Amino acid sequence: MSQELEKNLYLLLDSGDKPLARGVLESVPGAVNLQVRVLEGGISAVMEHEDLRLVPMADDQEALLGRILRGEGDQIFLKKLQQLGIEMRQNLRISIHAQSFIYPLTKSWRGRQEIETNDISCGGISFFCGKELRDGEAVEVVIPITPQPMVLRCKILRRRPSNREEILYAAKFEGLCNDEEERMREAVFSVQLRSRASR
Repeated sequence: MSQELEKNLYLLLDSGDKPLARGVLESVPGAVNLQVRVLEGGISAVMEHEDLRLVPMADDQEALLGRILRGEGDQIFLKKLQQLGIEMRQNLRISIHAQSFIYPLTKSWRGRQEIETNDISCGGISFFCGKELRDGEAVEVVIPITPQPMVLRCKILRRRPSNREEILYAAKFEGLCNDEEERMREAVFSVQLRSRASR
């Protein structure tokens, strides 16, 4: 994907944060009137809604909230209602249950530990694990949603409530390089759209 396209690429969400399509913002993000070209997902699904959340792929762009004014061909015209901040992209979670592994980065245990992912965002992951892990412990986790496996460093934040025997942990990614961040965003966006299509 070209850097110019990625800079203007947005995931289009409804007011309940469900993915509808991907699109390219063809106007300046700071403009009052926004123009988006829909790439995938179908403009008809987008036009069924009154308001849209536009979540950017690029690091330096903020998410936007806009009201749909009209559609022409594959173009949508919106009035910008507000900026939603950069953190919305980090918090965009996908529920995915897949088998994977974690590896220790300390000497408190050795080998690898099998886990089952619960959800993943651009900023972190939650997973079920039969092993006791400490808050603040650093591990490496194999990410199961990217086309080629990625092993990312993360820090255990806390336990989350669960009705399963295994413990549900929340962890935050740490020290991602630009390429890793880009691959994670692309994977999260793609899985969001595939999950919508399957419904």
